[in-house]
Amino acid sequence: MPTPLLVAFDLDDTLADSKAAIAPRIGDLLVALAERVEVAIISGGQLAQFTSQVVDRLPAAAVSVRESFHLLPTCGTQYYRLAESGIETVYALSLTDDEKQRAISALEEEARARGLWAEETWGDIIEDRGSQITFSALGQRAPLDAKMAWDPTGEKKNTLRAAVAERLPDLEVRAGGSTSVDITHRGIDKAYGMRELSAQTSIALDDMLFVGDRLDPDGNDYPVLALGVRCHAVEGWEDTAEFLDELIPTLPPRR
Repeated sequence: MPTPLLVAFDLDDTLADSKAAIAPRIGDLLVALAERVEVAIISGGQLAQFTSQVVDRLPAAAVSVRESFHLLPTCGTQYYRLAESGIETVYALSLTDDEKQRAISALEEEARARGLWAEETWGDIIEDRGSQITFSALGQRAPLDAKMAWDPTGEKKNTLRAAVAERLPDLEVRAGGSTSVDITHRGIDKAYGMRELSAQTSIALDDMLFVGDRLDPDGNDYPVLALGVRCHAVEGWEDTAEFLDELIPTLPPRR
């Protein structure tokens, strides 16, 4: 495999368990990787999730390589860089108030109509992430075992997505994580984020490598594979750590 100039990662179930902080081992590996190439994280989550799960958990050594980190929440409709002063905004695109309200109404009404609106949850079911409205069937903080048991085949999530998409033809409605549906402007997925990453960094897509856990055709990482970016599939953060243990020694340190 040609040496990448940038390695991008999904977040949940790739760098960490869903909504959980990265393990110290991952933090050390990300810093070691950033000493060699640019490092990006792209996910449907919001910036606060990136901060609590990753940025706040990086080891002290990350200070020397912070400018090598690129954060792309909500599939790249927001873009941030780490800097000496903290997290700096490159850009942030937002849905209009009308688009947000129509998205929220469609999600709740269609979920209730299909018996998918839970009365007891772990946090809010619908979240306004600025550039994205996200439905999480069991709430934003639901434990992993509960989320995996809710819709093991993906049928519930995909049925809801299709119904909401029919009501919102002007917006992008896609399946997100194991229990989530995301709504953004049209044409927004992780392929969009990768193209923006290339434009901002001047690194060609052919010189990037993406690591994710949902590269199957129904997965939210699949658009990156369809875009033609080199991809490596993993099954959890431990798998990612093993891959980085093998990859990092093959990459030359920065001059």
